[in-house]
Amino acid sequence: MKKNEEIEVINEVAIKRALTRITYEIIEKNKGIKDLVLVGIKTRGVYLAQRIAERIEQLEGETVDVTELDISNYRDDQKTDHHSSNLTPTIVTMVEGKKVVIIDDVLYTGRTIRAALDAVIDNGRPKKIYLAVLIDRGHRELPIRADFVGKNIPTSKEESIQVSLTEVDGKDTVTILKPTK
Repeated sequence: MKKNEEIEVINEVAIKRALTRITYEIIEKNKGIKDLVLVGIKTRGVYLAQRIAERIEQLEGETVDVTELDISNYRDDQKTDHHSSNLTPTIVTMVEGKKVVIIDDVLYTGRTIRAALDAVIDNGRPKKIYLAVLIDRGHRELPIRADFVGKNIPTSKEESIQVSLTEVDGKDTVTILKPTK
């Protein structure tokens, strides 16, 4: 079994800084927080969305809706009919006419975000959809670009990015996993 070399590229302080910057950019781009909904992609995107919402409340003195999005039924690498009648709603908050910010931990090929877009649109017609990611590692297979990026980390296809968050993993860190020879 091959082992991976782990290299920490972002620590807890840098994650907090990146999320604060993303928060300011979201507020600025939307000229406030009116009609704003944060949609976190399960699992780590949900926690990032909650952190951004907390920071917005600190800055603006108001809360924004945060909801989680499970895109597993929308993946193009799984055989599922996402238009079937037995599909359970994936978003709790109404998105109709709202400004939606989809939030995820890592943007890679773009396929997760494509699935998220399908899921959001199946739940209503937002006024606008933005994308915020903690890490953009490149290697897009679809024409998808993030509006708000915490950090660009170019990687090779053999490497992978691992985002660890306190809520799930007990610590905040971003590491690159490099295959060893």
